[in-house]
Amino acid sequence: MLGVLGNWYKRKFSDPNALMLLLLILFSCAILYLFGGILMPVLVALVIAYLLDVPVTKLENAGIRRSLATTFTLIVFLCVCFVTAIALIPIISKQSVNLIKEVPLIWESAQAWLATLPQKYPSVIEVGYIKSMMEGVNERVVSVGEQVLSASFSSLGNIAAILIYIILVPLMVFFMLNDKGFFVASISKILPKERVLITQVGEEMNTQIANYIRGKVIEIVIVGAVTSIAFSILDLRFALLLGVLVGFSVLIPYIGAAVVTIPVAIVALFQFGFTAEFGYIMLVYFIIQALDGNLLVPILFSEAVSLHPLYIIIAVLLFGGLWGFWGVFFAIPLATLVKALITAWSTPKLANDTNDAQIA
Repeated sequence: MLGVLGNWYKRKFSDPNALMLLLLILFSCAILYLFGGILMPVLVALVIAYLLDVPVTKLENAGIRRSLATTFTLIVFLCVCFVTAIALIPIISKQSVNLIKEVPLIWESAQAWLATLPQKYPSVIEVGYIKSMMEGVNERVVSVGEQVLSASFSSLGNIAAILIYIILVPLMVFFMLNDKGFFVASISKILPKERVLITQVGEEMNTQIANYIRGKVIEIVIVGAVTSIAFSILDLRFALLLGVLVGFSVLIPYIGAAVVTIPVAIVALFQFGFTAEFGYIMLVYFIIQALDGNLLVPILFSEAVSLHPLYIIIAVLLFGGLWGFWGVFFAIPLATLVKALITAWSTPKLANDTNDAQIA
């Protein structure tokens, strides 16, 4: 067994470039795992910097100094975020509170409907089973409510952290964009000399991550806006709140769309019952999901490396479990990174040939 592992190691990592790439990946994962919470503002700033790098670069190419281009782009971005927050947060908060208040009514209606099932289908469903199920759900709802209440009180202490984000993140974004060349050169000096594969994978992932972040933000905005408008036209209650949920559901491929269908269907069913209006809402919702998956995603992520849906789901579960929200957000780029690493390590001779060509 040890001989097999030794032969595999020599075959895959006898090239110093492959070994340096492996050590860099292990070191980066260890840093994120141990200090991910502390470095979260830096990661947030890095995501925003990726998002704003394209307009800054275009303004610089147009003849504007990079410092002025960075300042202008960042001010516009912050103004858009501020206006959006002022316009949407009060409405979303109000709809969230109203929805929470109506949850007991929705559950009472569901209980009344469940109580009628044994009478309609006595040979299939027993009364005792329905009662035991409702008692278990009631106990679970109470425990969840207590957890939400305790979390809301504990979150009051995070106000200072939010203020730190508001001040520090824009500053870090400015420095990352304005001094991009300096940081790239500094990182290059730190990297080892045996970095052919590191450069190869790094350049590929830099393009992938930049395209993914911009595409994902555009997808969230489009899907959320279209869903909110459609639900408002159909006179569905909590239209903006549900539209925002549908928009953010695209962060989790496949799983998000399936999960967010539940609140949409429950609210529509509670408001309209089994009527034509309920059917129209669900039809429009599924049309939006179909257009997102078959039209919008191919357009926005046409340059992304294709991955099998099973690999994407596994990546969401794995990286989401490790790093929470940001693990879910970067699940596809991280899965693409794993694929790029496997490809790079599977062809170590190509790296050696490239290195020999550069030396020559």
